Amino acid sequence: MSTDALLTKLRAELGRDAVLTDADVTGSYSRDMMPLAPSGRPLAVVLPSDVEGVQAVVRACAEAKVPIVPRGAGSGLSGAANAIDGCVVLVMTKLDQIVEIDAGNRLAVVQPGVVNLDFRNAVEKHGLFYPPDPSSYDWCTIGGNLSTNAGGLCCVKYGVTTDSVLGLEVVLADGSVLKTGRRTVKGVAGYDLARLFVGSEGTLGVITQATLALRPLPQAPGTLVAGFDTTEAAGTAVARTVREGLVPSLMEIMDASSIKAAETYLKTDLGAGSDCQALLLCQSDAGGEVARRELAALEQICQDAGATMTYATDDLAEGRMLMQARRVVLTALEQYGVWLTDDVSVPRTRIAELIAGCQRISEEVGLRIAVVGHAGDGNMHPTIVYQPDDEDEFARARRAFDEILDVGLKLGGTVTGEHGVGKIKREWLEREIGPVGMRVHRQIKQALDPENLFNPGSMFSLT
Repeated sequence: MSTDALLTKLRAELGRDAVLTDADVTGSYSRDMMPLAPSGRPLAVVLPSDVEGVQAVVRACAEAKVPIVPRGAGSGLSGAANAIDGCVVLVMTKLDQIVEIDAGNRLAVVQPGVVNLDFRNAVEKHGLFYPPDPSSYDWCTIGGNLSTNAGGLCCVKYGVTTDSVLGLEVVLADGSVLKTGRRTVKGVAGYDLARLFVGSEGTLGVITQATLALRPLPQAPGTLVAGFDTTEAAGTAVARTVREGLVPSLMEIMDASSIKAAETYLKTDLGAGSDCQALLLCQSDAGGEVARRELAALEQICQDAGATMTYATDDLAEGRMLMQARRVVLTALEQYGVWLTDDVSVPRTRIAELIAGCQRISEEVGLRIAVVGHAGDGNMHPTIVYQPDDEDEFARARRAFDEILDVGLKLGGTVTGEHGVGKIKREWLEREIGPVGMRVHRQIKQALDPENLFNPGSMFSLT
């Protein structure tokens, strides 16, 4: 089938308005938020509104042997949704229905185009809670979260996206629909195929529906902030928290560069002092006296580790104000240039070593590197700031990005905790999992997508 014939067929199946070919329009769908990742020029962008439309697109592209790149809102940070030349970008945002909220069984059925925050607000009306909260939760979609196995600030207690997935509906490479998983609390019938597709970045199939587990709505959180004059002291506090079995609902860390950027942007003083090198932000959503005891135990751990300042509050507005400093860091760094954020996880006992490594790299490349992250699970986000019109600075930023990954691996970590591999970490995936791991990945890909039409070149190549 020629490309003209493919476009004619897609318009017949979906309607003319759902098939976009204008270069200016398709260009806006060609990449996500990661500036390092390559992108191409798509043949077309299609926006089906139901599962039958997705099937029609997959079948038509299979017949024409044209690659398909599934896409949500485009908030990703790995290039996983980036177009390749001549592909069809399959945008899932029109499949945006919350099909069911089953409060009795604490689950919901949703389509992939539902925005994370909209879903969280909808289930909250039923006294329920959907935990995954990536920083782009006010515009990222559930489908994108599933495809990258997104996390967020609540991971330390509630886990990442896959920990909330009961089942999926997926369109396979031949256009058939696979239904995986269950609606029950327990179930071990067959392979856990749902987990196979979560985090697969659209390389194995197109997720069209998800059955998600919900939790009771937590109590309003109490908040603790602790400042340290060394990152080592902050790392000691994190390690002891883990060792003693405390599980706060949130435990975040900010380095000195992040603190200063946030304070300047918010025009406020976080009370940590000018010599503060690291700030821990913790919350407990256990409620009442339990939360107060948990925060008191965390505060004591921080003080024993050498905190120069601690402050706890159960005032919700005050807690939100403190947490805002963590959430605005990326925006705050735009005061100094554009940012390039990395995503590396290390054992929680080695967080301080990672931050120190980032400081060394910052000095070597001559660029600002600010580190924030989820201290409770060791997932750090070193963020490199550079001038976009300076080719030399961009090259140094790219070097810093890779050197941070190298440090993470040498500390016993992983090259991605929640952003995914995409098109920027393919060689790093191979380095991390080795030749046998890569062989198994390729065998699974070839079994489910023998023509290599689903997001080819994302995560790894077949050769």
